[in-house]
Amino acid sequence: MSVFNKDSADEFARGARAVIALPEMGGEGRRDADARLDEAAGLAGAIGVEVAERLRFRIRQPRPATLFGKGQVEQIAEAVDREGAELLIVDAPITPIQQKNLETGTKAKVIDRTGLILEIFGERAATAEGRLQVELAHLDYQAGRLVRSWTHLERQRGGFGFLGGPGETQIEADRRLIRDRMAKLKKELDQVTRTRALHRTRRQRAPWPVIALVGYTNAGKSTLFNRVTHADVMAENLLFATLDPTMREVALPGFDKAILSDTVGFISELPTQLVAAFRATLEEVISADLIVHVRDISHPDTDAQRSDVEQVLKEIGAGEAAGQARLEAWNKIDLLDAEEADRVRAEAARREDVVLLSALTGKGVDDLLECAGNHLRKGAKLRTVTLPVGEGEAIAWLHAHGEVVSLHTEGLETIVEVRMSDSDWARFDARRAEA
Repeated sequence: MSVFNKDSADEFARGARAVIALPEMGGEGRRDADARLDEAAGLAGAIGVEVAERLRFRIRQPRPATLFGKGQVEQIAEAVDREGAELLIVDAPITPIQQKNLETGTKAKVIDRTGLILEIFGERAATAEGRLQVELAHLDYQAGRLVRSWTHLERQRGGFGFLGGPGETQIEADRRLIRDRMAKLKKELDQVTRTRALHRTRRQRAPWPVIALVGYTNAGKSTLFNRVTHADVMAENLLFATLDPTMREVALPGFDKAILSDTVGFISELPTQLVAAFRATLEEVISADLIVHVRDISHPDTDAQRSDVEQVLKEIGAGEAAGQARLEAWNKIDLLDAEEADRVRAEAARREDVVLLSALTGKGVDDLLECAGNHLRKGAKLRTVTLPVGEGEAIAWLHAHGEVVSLHTEGLETIVEVRMSDSDWARFDARRAEA
């Protein structure tokens, strides 16, 4: 699936040479410009594009026609020509008109940050659900850019009412096709969401807590997932290596077992179309008993990345606002120099919700699992349950998932006092209701 328009990038292919242009605008001071350019180059590399040159420009007043100033567009055009580039990547969202004018001014195909991310998602989605979600996001993105595909047609309005020129008629026809296809995709995704909700309900009835790994793309979530579960999920030094959620059983101190979920990585300026389209997938995060936020603590923009992840969690109704248990796994400590490592250790020591680790080497992973178990047992309350004599299986379950304080028999009943979390108590109630 390609997100490029017919007149823009149908002939896009791996190995294409590209120039990246980063517009630095107000309000972006918290991000390191070099790190942003590295990230943009990583996005391009994820779909096989060769970055020939990286440019950055201070934008005081964005130009409605081109975003960049006239002289800046000329500099970009010179770089494109000098490097023999076929593609210009603008590391920011741009309007259809800006895209068209930049293509005219640079004589190169142009794609913005949103389009680039959509292209990666289109190439990486492996499941039927993932492909549906990406196509829906792609169509939503393209709906506002159809005007670019028909600039060679006359679009003067003629006649009365809805009658217009041939270009306008074609645009409206295309928009109608897109709306119809989007409606069909939404129905299919609604069915997927219902099926996923049924699976989630079954899991919630089961006696196992769910832990969701979240984090910025390339923070090391899949490497950690593989380390803990001995799975072989794709884990490369590549942006968006994981798109489709994966779930595995994992051993957890104090629990028979738990379910660990690896989710899609987040990124700054994640296209709103993708947040909406992947909401069903991200519901796994919303329903998790514990969220583990995996951070690349060695990255120069680690604090800004944390803010980006927290913003997406807030948008989907998860995280601190939802009162979910939280942990931060500060990953890649093996990449820190001695001085920086000491600073990070001192900062982590002041917090109860941080674990330092290296998913690559395995250092600190056992500490994370122990800490996760402790967090899941937090908030345990003393509860009393009355069971028929002979309910050995239920009593064993209570021992496995809570702290049995007392147990005695009165006639044909067994009275159990147990200290247990709300989530485990809900699971126990669900088990009794099904019995």
